Amino acid sequence: MTLKFNPLFTLLTFTLLIIEIAIAYFLKDGFIRFTVGDFLASILVYCAIKSIFKMKAIQIAITALIISFTIEFAQLINLLDFLNLRTNKLASIVLGSHFSIEDLIAYALGIITIYFIDITYISNENH
Repeated sequence: MTLKFNPLFTLLTFTLLIIEIAIAYFLKDGFIRFTVGDFLASILVYCAIKSIFKMKAIQIAITALIISFTIEFAQLINLLDFLNLRTNKLASIVLGSHFSIEDLIAYALGIITIYFIDITYISNENH
């Protein structure tokens, strides 16, 4: 793993971040807020890692999935309450507030999607 700025994935990261903020700000419930938001969140993590590190796509995919799952399992153990951040709006958005198996599925599907897009159309890695 080496540091290497990737302008395409940096642009994707910021674009996804803006979309995620818009979803969180404008949508309070529904499929897009919860499921699509989680799907995109894992893609955001993948793109953020790829924007600054030169690693194989599979390594980034696994790392991004571990990060996404870790955040979800932090919700299961009520990390926000433990850190006394339940009322902090930013912490609630970043860390989430409720554990859900469906979120884990959305994260996995997001990672699978961006991984195959990356190796097929962007990075041309042969796996």
